[in-house]
Amino acid sequence: MADPNERAPSSHPLESALENTLWRSRFMVLLAVFGSLGAAVIMFVISSLDVVELFSQVGHYFSVLGDGHEQELVRHHIVSAVVEIIDGYLLATILVIFGLGMYELFISKLDPAIGAENSSKVLIIKSLDDLKTRLGKVILMILIVQFFKYGINLEVQTPMDLLAFGGGIALIGLALYLTHSKGGD
Repeated sequence: MADPNERAPSSHPLESALENTLWRSRFMVLLAVFGSLGAAVIMFVISSLDVVELFSQVGHYFSVLGDGHEQELVRHHIVSAVVEIIDGYLLATILVIFGLGMYELFISKLDPAIGAENSSKVLIIKSLDDLKTRLGKVILMILIVQFFKYGINLEVQTPMDLLAFGGGIALIGLALYLTHSKGGD
């Protein structure tokens, strides 16, 4: 039995050519896919180079052991660098999810990911809303890392500063609760 929503193919050659052209225009998404994956590679490389630089800072930390103030400054710098590295890797992850998601939505399903045992559910995108949800969760993690970085550098001068910071922590907790209670993965 024929589907009542199914439309008969167009018999007019101009309309048919236009529809074929419009359908093939989805391949423009490949620019976003390759651009996103290329930017992800760049972010992975930059963050990995930051890890290499971090090791030299750790060496400097051991060289100032015993000098309380200098040791505290170097430690603070190392913790900030680790937060930056996490931030870079999370951004690279967003770019990968976005690129693969756009490919799956507009071009073709990633057949190797569907049957793979080690395939992450994060990389299998079923709809634009699914892609937005997954990206939103990773973006929330980046915001949390940025807030953590802000908290490390925060100098509490008034009780209001401390209250505002505590309120920010409460809002982060609420955001995490809401993302997990909304049928999260």
